[in-house]
Amino acid sequence: MAIEEEREAARRRAEERRPPPPDWLMERGIGAESPPVRVHQGWCDMAKGVRVKGISEDQARRALYGHVEACPFCNPDTALRVIPE
Repeated sequence: MAIEEEREAARRRAEERRPPPPDWLMERGIGAESPPVRVHQGWCDMAKGVRVKGISEDQARRALYGHVEACPFCNPDTALRVIPE
């Protein structure tokens, strides 16, 4: 019983130290130098398991105005009120 409690306490401590997920994600294509493919909101399930990195709100806006596609599932363009040209 003590071992299980120790494991649970360690899990809770690790979760508390984990940084919060980013608000915005940039998906890249395959390859080290591939260009950005799509912008996602941080909670988007379509971005799970793909090549993404956290970006700032300003970077997300610039990418969307710079003709990077918005994810059709989480609609970051709508959330940021960005109207692509």
